Amino acid sequence: MLGSFHDAEDALQETLLRAWRGLDSFQGRSALRPWLYRIATNACLDAIASRRRRALPNGTHPAGEAGESLPAPITEPLWIEPLPDNLIDLRPAVNPEAHYDARESVALAFLATLQTLPGRQRATLILRDVLGWSASEVADLLGSSVSAVNSALRRARVSMKGYESERKPSEAAPADQTAALLSRYVDAWQAADAAGLVALLREDALITMPPLPLWYQGRATIRWFFETQLFAGGAPGRFRLIVTRANGSPAFATYNRDEAGEYRLGALQVLTIEDGVIAEIHDFLAIGNQQFPGFDLPPSL
Repeated sequence: MLGSFHDAEDALQETLLRAWRGLDSFQGRSALRPWLYRIATNACLDAIASRRRRALPNGTHPAGEAGESLPAPITEPLWIEPLPDNLIDLRPAVNPEAHYDARESVALAFLATLQTLPGRQRATLILRDVLGWSASEVADLLGSSVSAVNSALRRARVSMKGYESERKPSEAAPADQTAALLSRYVDAWQAADAAGLVALLREDALITMPPLPLWYQGRATIRWFFETQLFAGGAPGRFRLIVTRANGSPAFATYNRDEAGEYRLGALQVLTIEDGVIAEIHDFLAIGNQQFPGFDLPPSL
């Protein structure tokens, strides 16, 4: 619903507080699960109404060009945040009606498109197409009619067509091939091998770097960025990558070596792999207070 670990934590605390205050009115007159879902959904709708929607840089700014100066970061809470896989139920008890599976429903591309929907459309699509609730169940939860729920779902699905059109159905690569690809990725990154990294990318691959309002697309431009920015000036050995997972995808915590030789947490990279190559790198930078809660990452190595 919110596209943010921090916002979700706030909504959870608000949900628990509202549930505690409403225990007397509950008194077992309905099932506990839908009662709690109603409270949580309303807490999220209130948050959506009072905050700016979250996004990724490729949804808010034009692609960067080779040779352009890097912009200053925008540290306001307007970027989608990574979600650790250990907090995701990848096998929820959903009904067969569910249109999106659990892993897809937390993918960054899905969340970015979802954030463009109005709050009630967002809630309706999640309840119907992710959790597989019936229209009557959603209507009861939202205090609406079945026809209003169906109408909201139709509008939400139309808005999600942009995401649907970007999805390229492909068979998952064998686990050993994916492992080999990720191993080469780590080796190239730690060796500051721009050419080796670019060779692992799809021709139209993209890289984003929140909170920088910046993204690059295409091998040539990404290689320019690696060579002139990230890997400039004695970069081999400057980075170390630690394996993790986020948003149902392979991810790496990136540590940067400081002047004292200590490696400090610098970023969290979430990769999208399609047809055996890397299609997207979302490189969330550890700027300001961004330390990626929930991932249990040490601040330094």
